[in-house]
Amino acid sequence: MALPSDEQKGSAAPSSTVWTHIARAEELRGPGPFALSVDGIDLVAVRAPSGLKVFEGRCPHQGALLGEGEQNGTELVCRNHRWRFDTTSGQRLEGPQCLRACPAQVREDGLFADVRALREAAGPHRATRLRAIAELPGPTGYPLVGNALELLSDQMHQVIEGWETTYGSIFRFRLGPRDVVAVSKPALVQQILRQRPENFRRMSSFATVFAEMGTPGVLSAEGAPWRSLRRLTMVALSNRNLKTFYPTLKDVAERLYRRWKQAADTGQEVALSEDLQRFAVDVTTQLAFGHDVNALGGGEDELQRKFDEIFAAFNRRLTAIVPYWRFLKLPVDRRLDRVLEELRTWVSGLVDGASARLAADPTRAEQPANFLEAMACARDEAGQPFPKQTILGNALQIVGGGEDTTAHTLAWAVHELCNRPQAVAALREELGTVLGEAIVPGDIDTAGKLAYANAIANEAMRLRPVVPVMFMETNTDLVLEDVVLPKGTATWALLRPVSRSASQFSEPETFQPERWLAQPGGGSSDPMGHFAFGSGPRMCPGRTLALLEMRVVLATLFQNFDVERAGPPDQVREVLSFTMHPKGLSVRLRHRGAPAAAPSA
Repeated sequence: MALPSDEQKGSAAPSSTVWTHIARAEELRGPGPFALSVDGIDLVAVRAPSGLKVFEGRCPHQGALLGEGEQNGTELVCRNHRWRFDTTSGQRLEGPQCLRACPAQVREDGLFADVRALREAAGPHRATRLRAIAELPGPTGYPLVGNALELLSDQMHQVIEGWETTYGSIFRFRLGPRDVVAVSKPALVQQILRQRPENFRRMSSFATVFAEMGTPGVLSAEGAPWRSLRRLTMVALSNRNLKTFYPTLKDVAERLYRRWKQAADTGQEVALSEDLQRFAVDVTTQLAFGHDVNALGGGEDELQRKFDEIFAAFNRRLTAIVPYWRFLKLPVDRRLDRVLEELRTWVSGLVDGASARLAADPTRAEQPANFLEAMACARDEAGQPFPKQTILGNALQIVGGGEDTTAHTLAWAVHELCNRPQAVAALREELGTVLGEAIVPGDIDTAGKLAYANAIANEAMRLRPVVPVMFMETNTDLVLEDVVLPKGTATWALLRPVSRSASQFSEPETFQPERWLAQPGGGSSDPMGHFAFGSGPRMCPGRTLALLEMRVVLATLFQNFDVERAGPPDQVREVLSFTMHPKGLSVRLRHRGAPAAAPSA
């Protein structure tokens, strides 16, 4: 789509206007919206009837990037919670909020704007007396190592949550000589997440560990590199692309059904987490690479085990006091090196294949068939192609991150449903109405009607967030509430105390999907206390895909099978590697309506 003509540019700006170049002309092709930024200020450009308009780039609700949303006619729609804004005035259609605009001007060399007004932000509230980190309460540590030995556990998150119960919503502990500030107050967690990437970032060791492993990507990137990679990721995961991708997702769900049908026919126990990881691997590898590994059908089943090993190693290295692997490789480190090399070789072949297809048919660059092709033909902020290592790392991060989080959330959902027959009955009532006799949702619109299945997913994420701790670090000297945090302070956001807070949710310890539905007796819920996908500009880019997968899998399982946990609930324990997953969870499946097997003598 062409840029607006001179007549569409509006009246001349006052002489005091200070113009800043915010986008090249080639960045403004297509219908919009366009995610832009200048000097750390996020902007969104939209096509209004009078021409291009530029507004502040973050949604006033939870700080999501509006440029990642949709433009429907004269409406700008936030992708996270569907807030709608008029493209001419910036006024929210369902409420009093209004986006701040800035003067804009289109020239031959791109789009310019005066962003000075958006730089003017009210300073943070300052308490009468500020506290230093040393004044915060917290557990007593040991000389040299601090509290690190207490965190050498696959239930590290529970240790930290125990400290939160004792010391309150903001406390300190030490990893070696380094102070860590832990925060669980909902408003402060929201503040931390909304102030990314300017004031907070992931811990610098996060990017360092990924880089050392040769897998840099959108999850570990910061600053300008993150913005470039984020745009590509959001295009790949847009609603438009997911609608095109849904037939593939449906095929994988039917493959999962056949695997579970065989287990029901033979009466064998199902290692649920492993099957769900296979499902997620099959989905994400096809979306990312256009390649079907068929893990559910017995194909490259080792792939998920490789990712398990990589992310377990990542978690160990992230919290290590001394980076010993830089000086001495233990057997576990040498094994990790072999796994990484095998994955790099595998993905490298896929990258070469994508590049060959693009070279043979340059028109594919206009509408890449998968994320890998999009990366191969994309350019960074300087207009240069991404290096192969970045493509490899980004692809691996997307597949690995999408596999773990979705699969483990589904496993926790099934675990909770085994204790709630009323919720299973409500889900099946919905499935009977929406699906009829179908074994899986036939199209994406049908899957979108599964509101109760969506509520189950949200409730599982609330009670069992698979990322219970977010490891952050300050980018500048700042004050959080009344605590002075120097630049570089490790600041860990604890998500489960927030999501189990009685101030945010009624009966917070109860699994109650109805709280996410607008119905009487459903209980209260506050989305501002629900950070399963993060919040603010760096909210998880795969949120829409993850919820879609969860609805489809829950429908496939409970539409066709009765599910019984194999063993008592207390044999299932939380284990934290890269994400928190259930250990010891197996289930038995029966075809719906089939009699239960008699207990063995």
